Amino acid sequence: MGKEECKTLLDALNKVTACYRHLVLTIGGTSDSQNLREELKKTRQKAQELAIANRNKLTSTLKDTSLSKEDKAEFERLWVIFSTCMDILETDMRRALVLGQDFPLNIPKKHLIQSGMSGGTSSVAARAISVQNMRYDAEHNIDVMDLKDLENEINLMDEMMHEMEMKVNVPQWTVEAIQDPGAELKSSMNAEASSPGIISMEEHKTVCDLSKVLAGMVFSAVLIIAIALAVCVVKLS
Repeated sequence: MGKEECKTLLDALNKVTACYRHLVLTIGGTSDSQNLREELKKTRQKAQELAIANRNKLTSTLKDTSLSKEDKAEFERLWVIFSTCMDILETDMRRALVLGQDFPLNIPKKHLIQSGMSGGTSSVAARAISVQNMRYDAEHNIDVMDLKDLENEINLMDEMMHEMEMKVNVPQWTVEAIQDPGAELKSSMNAEASSPGIISMEEHKTVCDLSKVLAGMVFSAVLIIAIALAVCVVKLS
């Protein structure tokens, strides 16, 4: 039960971290707005809540001396995934801080990045914090106020990661994978391949390949005929 709970918490953290990265990439772009800054704040706070829950669960479990060898190896793998996710989250928080400082909302002369990304981000944020509809109630100067909070949270994140390493020492190079490289990606691709859309694309690709073969054969035949006629002309002359 504890193992499944850890996996569930870690999966939730991974998804929220991915949503946060998606939102960070829109800072300074044409989709940037006060709503986006509020979405960033709420998503970041959700990620930190999940990070603390993951840390507490994994730390207490790995310090349990009654764990079997197999269970310990599995929880160490989860710990490495968690540590990697924390590194990604911290990196994106630092990126959000730099972009937020470079692109304040209340300076009209500051041009936004024409990144090609458009559309709203509320659905991403709503999925991250597990709500159906986003509610916006932040102050008009959230971009300035939140940068101060973000800077403090980055420092707290550093302290938490340092504390994690002191409590649980799991060197990443000592943890062995239980799947071949790319196994999860291959399994997802196989699952997608069974969908009607993928099948129709494969059929269309086959038709295109046959057309290319036929075109090549016709071109080759025309080329051979042209060479034969050229040889005949030379001999007759």
